[in-house]
Amino acid sequence: MTRPAHAERPPWLKVRAPFGGEVARVAEVLDKHGLVTVCREARCPNVGECWGEGTATVLVLGDVCFRGCSFCSVKPGTPGLPDPTEPERVAAAAADLRWKHVVVTSVTRDDLPDGGAGHFAAVVRELRALSPPPSVELLVPDFSGSREALSTVVSARPEILAHNVETVPRLYPSVRPGAVYERSLELLSRACRMDPRLMVKSGLMVGFGESRDEVVAVMEDLYRTGCRSVTVGQYLSPSRNHPRVGKYWSIEEFEELGRAARRIGFVRVASGPLVRSSYRAAGEA
Repeated sequence: MTRPAHAERPPWLKVRAPFGGEVARVAEVLDKHGLVTVCREARCPNVGECWGEGTATVLVLGDVCFRGCSFCSVKPGTPGLPDPTEPERVAAAAADLRWKHVVVTSVTRDDLPDGGAGHFAAVVRELRALSPPPSVELLVPDFSGSREALSTVVSARPEILAHNVETVPRLYPSVRPGAVYERSLELLSRACRMDPRLMVKSGLMVGFGESRDEVVAVMEDLYRTGCRSVTVGQYLSPSRNHPRVGKYWSIEEFEELGRAARRIGFVRVASGPLVRSSYRAAGEA
């Protein structure tokens, strides 16, 4: 990917480092159960706030991604075999932390016949066995377009199914090599058709070099699939080895994108510099 000119990070993107009793407690419980979080692996800027509120997004199916998108800090490579005890460990951690809403995501597992769909379903089953059971949000990969894999996940009946398009279609070759914009839209559309009661969600980041009109066009595409929840956040380069930020969008620009999303018809909209797909997700269930 051609690197745009370096842009200086504005003050509104400065966040506090994770600290406090609840942050330590979440870390201790996750470590006890041998769980990985996208909060850590993807270097999420909201880890201090979310963990301080007792929530986290669990990353299943390993911490090595088969694809490796250019913007992501999760390490690419060949993942190991799925751990069959992981769904039970996710449920045990959720019980220990008394989570009312659990967000589960994964690395992309193109190496598995079902893309990891069965593993997602197993996690949902274990969470449903808790008393009381938490609501469940699954943030899934595209399963290489497999209808059967998606059906497995939808049939598990999560409250929310999310799949992020991440960027505008023009930038897919550089930002999401291995992914296909139309395939992601089809996944969202199929999920809506498979279960009309399901809340379907997607999100994207800005700062790669896209225009406002391109972002709005993506939101219109998402709405046409049946998706009714959308998030828009600022891309932050995880390291010097990742693409630099082309532009830091202002708070006012994010607010305008949020208004545009509501005009399109989205019922749940989160648009802001530090917004991520699962940010304050408990309020959506």
